[in-house]
Amino acid sequence: MAGSHHNGNDNNEKIVYVGDSRVPKPTKVHIPPDYSAFPGKSEAFIPNFLLKEWMVGCVFLVGVLVLTVSHPAPLGYPADPTNTGFIPMPDWYFLFMYQLLKYPYMSNQFIVLGTVGLPGLAFGALMLVPFLDRSPERRFYRRPVTSAMMLLSLAAIVYLTNVSWTHYQHELEVNGITPEHIEREEKMLEEKKARESGEAPPPAATSVVFADDPAADVYERATCVQCHGTDMRGGGGLPSLIGIGDKYSEEELAKIVHDGIGGMAPQYDANLEKGLTEEEMDSLIAWLALQKAENEGKEAPAH
Repeated sequence: MAGSHHNGNDNNEKIVYVGDSRVPKPTKVHIPPDYSAFPGKSEAFIPNFLLKEWMVGCVFLVGVLVLTVSHPAPLGYPADPTNTGFIPMPDWYFLFMYQLLKYPYMSNQFIVLGTVGLPGLAFGALMLVPFLDRSPERRFYRRPVTSAMMLLSLAAIVYLTNVSWTHYQHELEVNGITPEHIEREEKMLEEKKARESGEAPPPAATSVVFADDPAADVYERATCVQCHGTDMRGGGGLPSLIGIGDKYSEEELAKIVHDGIGGMAPQYDANLEKGLTEEEMDSLIAWLALQKAENEGKEAPAH
C-alpha cells in the first residue's frame, strides 16, 4: 500500500491509502445466468439440467429395484432340449422384438436385418435426434417430423407387443399347456390354502409306481415317452404322469388316450400304427391308472 508521511514520529500524521492488495470478501451469492432471455435456451446443460436428469433416473432405478425385490423372477423347471412342446418367451419389454423376428422378412436369410439392422437403425436414430432436430420449438405439433417418428415407433411397439402376447396365449390354450411358473404358483397356493384351513393336502405320488410291471416297458416304446420323458415327470409346460391315477380314473385315461386332451392329439391309433397291440395299450392305460400315492412301495399286481 502507499501513503504520504514525513520523517519523524508524528502520531497525528494522516495516512491516505491509495490502493489495497487485500481480496474483498464477496457479498453476493453467485446466481446462474437466466437463459430464458435467449431463444431456445432454458438453463445450463451442465450441471443444472444433467443433475435433474440423474435425479429422475435414480428415482426410476429405485422403483425398479423395489419391484425386483418384491416380485422375484419366476423359477421354471430345468431346461429340457428334447421337449418340443415348450414355448420360449422373452420378458415383456422384448415382446415386440420377439414378434418382429417371427415375420419372414426378419428371419431366415434376413436374420441379420431383423437382429442387427432394424434395431441399430432405430436406436441410432434415437441417438441422433438431439443433433438433427435442434429446433427451439417445444410444442410437439410444431415439430411434425420428430413427433411423427415418435408416434409411429410407439404405435409399432404397442401393436407388436399385443400381437405377440395374444398369439402366445392362443398357443397355450390350443396345446393345453400351463406355463411352469403358473403351475408352481398354483401348487403353492393350494398348499397354503390347505394349511390355513387346517386340512392336510392330499398325498401325491413322488415316483413311478410299479416300475417293474411289464406295462412300464410298453410305456418306453409308446409315444408317451417323447413328451413326458422316461421318468414320466414331463416338464416345460407338459404335465407329469407321476400320480396321474390320483387325478383320473382308468376310464377317463382311456378316453384321453383315445380322443386326446387339450393340445395332445389322440394317441391310441398312433401307437397301434407304431407297432403296439391293443392288449399292450390297454395294459398301459391300466398301469397309468395305478400311478397313485397309495400304491407307492407296493409290489406290482400279478397279471
